[in-house]
Amino acid sequence: MKAQDLINKAKKQASRKKSEDLSRFFKTGPGQYGEGDIFIGLMVPQIRLLSKEYKNLSLIEIKKLLQSKIHEIRLAGLLILVFKYQDKKDKKSLIFI
Repeated sequence: MKAQDLINKAKKQASRKKSEDLSRFFKTGPGQYGEGDIFIGLMVPQIRLLSKEYKNLSLIEIKKLLQSKIHEIRLAGLLILVFKYQDKKDKKSLIFI
């Protein structure tokens, strides 16, 4: 599994209408608090499902997600870390940043 696989799948599920709505809601215009943030139009339940599907990504691949310019991809990376943390017995092994 690769980070790019998750990104490609997310982009296939993306909605232009939702993207526009989310960009307005999160104030991504010039001078606003979310200036420059990019949305592709996925809702949180969709991102959670994707994250569960890719929860076995390596930490190196997760780091690629966390460095994405796309808001939903970064959230997927964070959710995968949450799932990994919940599954791990030795939670100290997840410290990598």
